[in-house]
Amino acid sequence: MLQEPEIIDVATLLSSMGAKIKGAGTDVIRIDGVDELHGCRHMIIPDRIEAGTFMIIGAAMGDELLIDNVIPQHVESLTAKLREMGVFIEMGEDQILVSRGYQKLKSADIKTLVYPGFPTDLQQPLTSLLTQAEGTSIVTDTIYGSRFKHIDELRRMGADVKVEGRSAIISGAVPLQGARVKATDLRAGASLVIAGLIANGITEVAGVEHIDRGYGHLVNKLRGLGAKIWRESLDTEERENLKAQE
Repeated sequence: MLQEPEIIDVATLLSSMGAKIKGAGTDVIRIDGVDELHGCRHMIIPDRIEAGTFMIIGAAMGDELLIDNVIPQHVESLTAKLREMGVFIEMGEDQILVSRGYQKLKSADIKTLVYPGFPTDLQQPLTSLLTQAEGTSIVTDTIYGSRFKHIDELRRMGADVKVEGRSAIISGAVPLQGARVKATDLRAGASLVIAGLIANGITEVAGVEHIDRGYGHLVNKLRGLGAKIWRESLDTEERENLKAQE
């Protein structure tokens, strides 16, 4: 985890503020205490997980999607898997163009690893896309073994997925149908939104407060891409029905 870009970025910020930090980007970070820190100017790096989520959305929607303000090398593991699945990806200096067109998706096996391996935060969103891939895909999470709470919700939508230990086995391609589902965490919520974009009919996702933690103005951004998506409050009866599904 210590090699992740976000750790390096924080270390860079703190160093600019007067901290004494060595080893950022390696397996060992050494910090020598200082009496005080001072102000500085710092540009935060783009969110690679949000960028990766939109890359998956671009592959799911089929049309061309140009993503700005991204560091391509931070999402290389996802790029490699999407290309393996048959998605066209073109890299720019700080842009990524994603397109699938009418090409069928191919199955792929995913194993999450520490950076620069495939990020655990993107295995749930990618699982939704893999339901549309021809053949059998296996997603293994070596970081968080319990990160499969979205699988039951995908099954409600018609996905052919089963969990065995730390792996999810996805058989596709299977048409998804809109359903009432609940996001139990941030990335599960992103997964269900992607599934809703893929599915026929209306998908209602509860627990959107989890999604808000990691994606700013997601509804507006997806509307800008042409998605039919909106937010509305649930009444008491609807909340009880969703709780009964848990």
